[in-house]
Amino acid sequence: MKLHELKPAAGAVTKPKRKGRGTGSGLGKSAGRGGDGQRSRSGGGVRVGFEGGQMPLARRIPKRGFTNIFKKQYNLINVDDLNRFDENTEVTVEMLKDLGLVKKIEKNGLKVLGDGELNKKLTVKAAKFTKSAAEKIEGAGGKAEVI
Repeated sequence: MKLHELKPAAGAVTKPKRKGRGTGSGLGKSAGRGGDGQRSRSGGGVRVGFEGGQMPLARRIPKRGFTNIFKKQYNLINVDDLNRFDENTEVTVEMLKDLGLVKKIEKNGLKVLGDGELNKKLTVKAAKFTKSAAEKIEGAGGKAEVI
């Protein structure tokens, strides 16, 4: 088979429906919108969630709790994930993002958690460390620097 012999599979390409182009087209007169009513008009229809004037579901169900707009968001990483770096490396959030360990850098920076073991001497720069994470980093001969 050559490039000039390629063609789409049968039925894969259909002609667009030309609405309102006469009764012979099958979509003439009301152009597939039915008879009269709100949805037959241009610009007709209702907004998302509208239930015809009935109290909408989003307002009927009870509300609980609240969202704290001052909540701090950190990128979380475990001590175990730091083993991939070479000895005496200075680990920062940017390095973790480049490696794909962190998807996006949150506004409050990095928090190191103490899950797993660390067997390399590293300098880790982060906004926060858990007690166990700081102990494990310093136990391996490294430094836990709070930015």
